[in-house]
Amino acid sequence: MTSVAEPQPQPQLTVVRVAVDDPRVEPLLRELAHEYSTRYGRAADGELNRYPAEEFAPPHGELLLLLDGGEPVAGGAYRRYDERTAELKRIWTHSGHRRRGLARRVVTELERSAAERGYRRIHLTTGPRQPEARGLYLATGYTPLFDVSADPETIGPLPFEKGL
Repeated sequence: MTSVAEPQPQPQLTVVRVAVDDPRVEPLLRELAHEYSTRYGRAADGELNRYPAEEFAPPHGELLLLLDGGEPVAGGAYRRYDERTAELKRIWTHSGHRRRGLARRVVTELERSAAERGYRRIHLTTGPRQPEARGLYLATGYTPLFDVSADPETIGPLPFEKGL
């Protein structure tokens, strides 16, 4: 007789909208800073401070976290790019919670929020040394605005867009 493992219950994820200075955002900022500096060295130093916090707040932007048992496991934000376009930024999954589809969920939640605020298009860029981010955006229906057959290092930031 073959034994079948009981399916494990999926944790209940909670979506919360927060300000950049909310203490629950600290793991996101800390891990993104580590990722950026590991991949890009000193060239990444100013990336997390490039935009003022209010750009990621209503009415034109938003920062959200996915909480698992009250702990942040993924998050991301958008800001106004132009009157009809939101720009996704800071897409993050906690290093201990990757490969669970959490980044895809964050992107879906951000798209939903941006559409509710009247945006009709999403724009984003990701770095050439972030193949997992490139794969995420291709898998979630974003159109690359660059030659996908070219060496990403020859392109610089990789731009994408998607209609809402």
